[in-house]
Amino acid sequence: MKAILTKYHGPTDSRGSRISATDMDGHKVTVPYDHSLSSEENHDKAALRFHQQMGWTGHNLMRGSLPKGNVYTFEAACNRLSVKGAEVTK
Repeated sequence: MKAILTKYHGPTDSRGSRISATDMDGHKVTVPYDHSLSSEENHDKAALRFHQQMGWTGHNLMRGSLPKGNVYTFEAACNRLSVKGAEVTK
């Protein structure tokens, strides 16, 4: 299972605001921050661009929040967990 992490980077003297999308294998995509979109939409855009760059097809992405960005994973029935009371079943 792959995960995509997105993070906001503020402007510098030479670059505008941007969102980076990375995986744990070191692959990375950076997209300019689009001020006409919401913060979530900008993170989604970066994750989708990363997904496209990696050539992954046929998967839906699920978003979750982290203190310094978002995490995206693939929606797949085989990876769903069902929690019933204190018991966790797959």
